[in-house]
Amino acid sequence: MQDHGHSHEEIAARVGAPQGRGHLRDVVYGAIDGSVTTFAIVAGVAGAGLSPFVIVALGLANVLADGFSMAAGNFSGTKAELDDIQRLRQVEERHIARYPDGERQEVREILARKGLSGRVLEEATEEICGDRENWIQLMLEGEYGLAGVDPHPMRAALATFAAFLVAGMVPLMPFVLGLEGAFALSSWMTGGVFFAIGALKSRWSLAPWWRSGLETLAIGGVAAGLAYVVGTLFSM
Repeated sequence: MQDHGHSHEEIAARVGAPQGRGHLRDVVYGAIDGSVTTFAIVAGVAGAGLSPFVIVALGLANVLADGFSMAAGNFSGTKAELDDIQRLRQVEERHIARYPDGERQEVREILARKGLSGRVLEEATEEICGDRENWIQLMLEGEYGLAGVDPHPMRAALATFAAFLVAGMVPLMPFVLGLEGAFALSSWMTGGVFFAIGALKSRWSLAPWWRSGLETLAIGGVAAGLAYVVGTLFSM
């Protein structure tokens, strides 16, 4: 099946406005951590034999506080990444202004490593160096391995927080609703979330959906099992 169109208009639109890395990592990161940490609290408190009220109180506190903490951490990390890109851009601007011949030679070397040679290499070098923005962007990609699309700290933070909040509420719902056998229901529902996250993640990988789902389920199951065992040590 064709993934995208290859008409001149479609290619120009796609290449002219690249999507970048997107927020898949932020969503998966937030959802898995939200499920794991919240269910770990549920399992630990249930293992200690405490009341459902305590489970709900600690679980909600975790969803809000830890979710915000993760979002803030992701914002800070992405902002640091963006700041570093801007710093390197200024470095290249300064080098081009001070050492144009050396920077032109670097462009030639980058293009040569992409397979260009002879007159084509020289013409491409001159063409790129004739446009300052293209020159800088090629240096960022070729010398530092940076993508052509800058990250968005606030979008990354919001994606992480939303995923954490949605996935983190699942283990709490049986207790919030006061359902009978709440811990068993929470366990099954959380396991379903683990598997669903992994299966969904497989859409962006080469792994089969069932293998990706089982892998994520195993990771979450180990974390939850450890929390439950620790909780039983404090049961009264």
